[in-house]
Amino acid sequence: MPQLEVDGAALTYDDEGPRDGDGAPLVFVHGWTADRHRWDHQSAHFAARRRVIRLDLRGHGESSGAGVRTVAELAADLLALLDHLGVRRCVLVGHSMGGMIAQTVALSHPERVERLVLVNSIARMTYNRGRGLLMGASTLVPFKMFVAANIRRAFAPGHPKDEIDAYVASSAGTPREVVMTLYGAMRAFDVLDRVKEIQAPTLMIHGYHDIQLPVRQMLRMAMAYPDAVVRIIDAGHELPVERPAELTAAIDAFVTDRTGGADSTGEAEEVGRSEQIA
Repeated sequence: MPQLEVDGAALTYDDEGPRDGDGAPLVFVHGWTADRHRWDHQSAHFAARRRVIRLDLRGHGESSGAGVRTVAELAADLLALLDHLGVRRCVLVGHSMGGMIAQTVALSHPERVERLVLVNSIARMTYNRGRGLLMGASTLVPFKMFVAANIRRAFAPGHPKDEIDAYVASSAGTPREVVMTLYGAMRAFDVLDRVKEIQAPTLMIHGYHDIQLPVRQMLRMAMAYPDAVVRIIDAGHELPVERPAELTAAIDAFVTDRTGGADSTGEAEEVGRSEQIA
């Protein structure tokens, strides 16, 4: 796989699909302790007709590098890769922490983002009591136990145990220093007061059962955006792997301008349901 050296890290990435395909390139950014393979379903679907780029963030997957203390530093890595690949404008898709990176790019370089897709992501990190206690205990329990607890609670009830076990094992391969440093970066992340500046059409798609970043936090963000479509799916925090086909279809509809009309009523009903979450 190709790699790009950026500030002491070797970033592994995939660059697939036709250069002269339909629309701007799609750029997929994974979340905390994940890797670029979270997007396998989406990449396979879109690369048949348009350029698709995805990377392993520094310290994740097949990329090297230490953790960084701000989300902005991860955004700088992404911009360096886009510059290297000659991508001046793209559709930016980010899951969880990847959505924080995507929003940072959209704010700092709005000319680079044609459309924005935020999957299970928020603009201001706020932990509920349960997540706060889990993170507070992170220094008191074995690292692999801490990672496993975070990953298991990310999935909606009923998700196949063998699949969850595979993702736990994969996430546990992320170095402890990277995991904990980036936890601090996410905890400090807050652009909620600035998202009104993002003019790119935005799709916010979220799992109804997400207890990592609850729907109500996403809705607070959605209300601040000037141009946002909200979709709620019956899943947890790991939408790219819990409901890959539904996520792919939603992104496809959004990037090909099929989100208006009859869909708008359904979207309003879904938002009303999500607001009932305590």
